[in-house]
Amino acid sequence: MKDWNKWDVEAGTAAGGAGLYPNMMESPQLRWGFIRKVYLIVAFQLLLTIVVAVAINLIDPIRHFLLARTTASLVLSLFIMILPLLVMFPMMYFSHRHPVNLVLLFLFTVCLGLSVGLVCMNRDGKVILQAATLTAAVVMGLTLYTFWAAKRGHDFNFLGPFLFAAVLALSIFSLIHFFFPMGKTTTMVFGCISAIVFSGFIVYDTDNLIKRHSYDEYVSAAISLYLDIINLFLALLSIMDD
Repeated sequence: MKDWNKWDVEAGTAAGGAGLYPNMMESPQLRWGFIRKVYLIVAFQLLLTIVVAVAINLIDPIRHFLLARTTASLVLSLFIMILPLLVMFPMMYFSHRHPVNLVLLFLFTVCLGLSVGLVCMNRDGKVILQAATLTAAVVMGLTLYTFWAAKRGHDFNFLGPFLFAAVLALSIFSLIHFFFPMGKTTTMVFGCISAIVFSGFIVYDTDNLIKRHSYDEYVSAAISLYLDIINLFLALLSIMDD
C-alpha cells in the first residue's frame, strides 16, 4: 500500500519530511490552520470592500452628492478618506481581544470600502476591472512564489527596513502631491513605484505569515495582507487611469 501521507503538503511531510520551510520547529498542521484562517479573513474583507464600494457607486443619491463638489460633499469625502485611519488605531490596539478585534476589523473594512468606492467613482468601469484582474494575478503569483521560496530556505525578513523607508517616502510625496498636483506623468510614475513597493510588501507579509506571526495575531496578519492588496489595486488603478 502506498504511503500517500508523504505527499501531504499540509502535514509538512513532502520533500523528505520538510515543513513549510527548512528546520521548521512548530507543527505544520497548526501553521497551516493559522494560514487558512488568515486567508479566510482577508477573502471576507475583500468581498465586503467590493460590496461597499459598488454600493456607494450604484446608489444614485450618494453618488450625485459626492460628485457635486459642494462644500458639504468635499468635507464628507475628506472624512471618508481619513475614517479608516481613525478606526485602524483602536483596531490594532485591541487586535488580541476577542470579539472586539473582529468588530473593529469589520468597521475598518467598511470604512476602507467607502474610501475605495470614492476613489473609483470617477474611473471607467473597464479600467477598474482591468486593475482588479491584474491585482488578483499579481497577488496570486507573488503568494505562490513566496511559499515556494520559503520551502527552499529563502527568507525575506531583510525587506522590512527598505519597505518601511519606501512607504515613508511615498507618504511624504503623496502629501506634497495632494497640495501641489504634479501632472499625469508624475502620477503614473508614482503609481508604478507604489505598485513595486506594495508587491514587495505582499512577499514580506506572506513570509511573516508563514514563519513569524504567532497564532493569536490573525487580525494583524490579515490587516497587513489586506492593506497590501488594496494599495496594490489603487496603485495599478492610478497607472491605468492615466
